[in-house]
Amino acid sequence: MLHDPFIADGQHYFGPSGYPITIRHVVTVSEHEPSHPHDLTEVEHAHDFCELAIIMGGRGLHHLEGTDFPIAAGDVFLLQGRQRHYFHHRQQLELYNIMYDPTRLQLPENELRRIPGYCAMFLLEPAYRRHHRFASRLHLRRLALAHTQQLVTRMDEEVKKNLPGHEAALRALLLELIVFLSRAYTECDTTEAHALLRVGAVIGALERDYARAWTINNLIKIAHMSRSHFMRVFRRATGQTPIEYLVRLRLQKAMECLRQSDVSITTIAMDVGFNDSNYFSRQFKNANGISPSQYRNAHKDVLTPG
Repeated sequence: MLHDPFIADGQHYFGPSGYPITIRHVVTVSEHEPSHPHDLTEVEHAHDFCELAIIMGGRGLHHLEGTDFPIAAGDVFLLQGRQRHYFHHRQQLELYNIMYDPTRLQLPENELRRIPGYCAMFLLEPAYRRHHRFASRLHLRRLALAHTQQLVTRMDEEVKKNLPGHEAALRALLLELIVFLSRAYTECDTTEAHALLRVGAVIGALERDYARAWTINNLIKIAHMSRSHFMRVFRRATGQTPIEYLVRLRLQKAMECLRQSDVSITTIAMDVGFNDSNYFSRQFKNANGISPSQYRNAHKDVLTPG
């Protein structure tokens, strides 16, 4: 295979409109026969978008970042941008690839992160896949796989028919699929998946109750991990410490309040969890380059009328 992976460009998949959700059905007739235009199933490549792979039947090997993982019907996993991969030794392998660019879709990330299974599957599992030898992947049982097939078949129909409103339908179906798979992940019975779910529960708790006076000890109790292990896993998953994550989350909520209300800045600071309005203002300026009052003035046109 290639030493330098081919970069699969979203423009080859998202079509003339460029709407950043599409789907491809890959059916193995013979191992080296492509299933669709720009089929890179057996070519080492990376993406500039996300790809949700759902194995509907058969089996094979998935080569990811230098390691082979066996795959079979019911396996579901997320491939994030720039991860080198390809499939080989396909034996009647059938899969759906749901391709989407979350940076262009404005998905309700805060709401999704309240689901421990979403945090585990979509944030943590890709980072820990090699370490866990793929044991933390989602594996759907028969009924759950059948329901998933119904959803992806409807997505496939929307793409093919290309009727007015297909963009809204695709986004709605993608969200329904993500929520269904996230909930299904909470039923995983492997030790590795349970570890990711515990950290996912911490992220979900922060998203639901961001104004609470959280301490690291509170979060460790939810995760049932040692302090050092928890801090390491959390940073690897989010790129931040738990406190940094919480501060960013509170600032995001504060920005929403500044845009949507005329409540005093001090009240907003207290409402989102900052006990010191001066500290809030410093953190806000460090993150955004302007003060809360300057931010509010710049967004006066979107304030809700009184």
